[in-house]
Amino acid sequence: MTPRVDNNLKQSYQHLFEHLEQSRQRVQPSFVLQEIGTVKSVSAGIAIVHGLPSAGFEELLRFPGDIYGIAFNIDEQEIGVIMLGDYSQLNAGDEVKRTGRVVDIPVGADLIGRVIDPLGRTLDGKGKLTCKQRMAIERPAPEIMTRSPVTEPLQTGLKVLDALIPIGKGQRELIMGDRQTGKTSIAIDAILNQKDKNVLCVYCAIGQKSASVAKILATLKHHNAFEYTVVMVTEGNDPPGLDYIAPYAATSIGEYFMEQGKDVLIVYDDLTQHARSYRELSLLLRRPPGREAFPGDIFYLHSRLLERSTHLNEAHGGGSMTALPIIETEEQNMSAYIPTNLISITDGQIYLSPSLFSLGILPAVDVGKSVSRVGGKAQRSAYRKVSGALKLAYAQFEELETFARFGARLDASSLQSIEHGQRIRSCLKQAESSPQSVAAQIVILLALTNGLFDSIDLAAMDSAQSAAIEGLTSLPQSIIEKLEQAETIEEHDKHIILDMLSQTLKPFTESTLRTGDKAQFMVEEANG
Repeated sequence: MTPRVDNNLKQSYQHLFEHLEQSRQRVQPSFVLQEIGTVKSVSAGIAIVHGLPSAGFEELLRFPGDIYGIAFNIDEQEIGVIMLGDYSQLNAGDEVKRTGRVVDIPVGADLIGRVIDPLGRTLDGKGKLTCKQRMAIERPAPEIMTRSPVTEPLQTGLKVLDALIPIGKGQRELIMGDRQTGKTSIAIDAILNQKDKNVLCVYCAIGQKSASVAKILATLKHHNAFEYTVVMVTEGNDPPGLDYIAPYAATSIGEYFMEQGKDVLIVYDDLTQHARSYRELSLLLRRPPGREAFPGDIFYLHSRLLERSTHLNEAHGGGSMTALPIIETEEQNMSAYIPTNLISITDGQIYLSPSLFSLGILPAVDVGKSVSRVGGKAQRSAYRKVSGALKLAYAQFEELETFARFGARLDASSLQSIEHGQRIRSCLKQAESSPQSVAAQIVILLALTNGLFDSIDLAAMDSAQSAAIEGLTSLPQSIIEKLEQAETIEEHDKHIILDMLSQTLKPFTESTLRTGDKAQFMVEEANG
């Protein structure tokens, strides 16, 4: 090797070592303390972990394979973890790491029209979410001084609810009844009725059958309800941990829009399954069981959830979140543990009767057992005027109908009450997925309270109601606008509407049987 080449090589090495020395001097090593736990055991939906002494309550823990869990039982020696993923691939001895954060979910306008799970993963095949903001699923309820009274109605499109059991924006109205009595249908109809009403909807399906969820999604899509709806789904084969966090995650999504000053309707379908999933997890974590094997904090489980639904005052945006939680009763037992808990938490209940459902009276709402403790203050004056005595008349009819079935002899007045009550029942019936406008409801109720349906055969009631609704087009536009706003109906406008109804219903009026004779005939026919 020549001296020149040797010198060049030395210079290259010298330059390299100088560069390495400068790089070394720039690097300042630091030690980061990281806790790493170990999986002790894994069972159905939970895992026992030890070796994480600084882990906090409800902290999110990371398992191998990007599986996450919630630190739920914090003991001195070990941690009981609720699993949120496929825990079947975990083994004893696997490493567990802390994340330093709680479970959160992406929020934003991009969620509208999407189907997601409680972790924010999409289920509709439309790609990943682009939301930049995230919110914790567990958040404190708004303070008392930030709330406003319920003063605005939330129209469901169902005559029996809007007229007799009204719901206000910011109210929590429980929907309860036995299995397969139409609870979900009422909630879905309420969602469908929010189209073009500036109300965003969140539907949370908790542990539902895939077929049932698919049917609901098809209904929402058919009526273009995805334009203003977010759907959160956990299926029956998902880990119970996802069922547990689902309603809280859905509520955080609703809160995001509420805090922006918007009105939100949220449906929990259903909280019975939510309570059962929580019971399963609690028993696996060896928490002491109480009544019906539910843990002692089951009341707090739902109270901290439903208290987040409210109507904010103007200083905090003026938004609202109306909750429609659904629960399932067994053998019409309203005094069971979970139903009584939720009745005490909510602002009223809509009870669905299996007997009415079996008779084809849909929606099968038992008016006598249903109540709205807040919504009546938000009901518009036009509704109060046309349905003021409707609930009492219907209750009297049901009592008289019971007596008639026992073969009791009734006077003409009682027979007329039965006749009128049968028309009330017929008018309150409504097909699924066909919510009615405010104007249509008021017209029907006005005709009902003024006895215009009493002389029409029961078999022709559906056709008569359709004709009455179609007659709206013949009214002056000013009256139609007043009806849509549900303002107080002036006497002059009332006479115009009643004249229209009289002309429209004239072809349906019976002339063969007098009212009393016809009622007597129906009673005798019912008695065999």
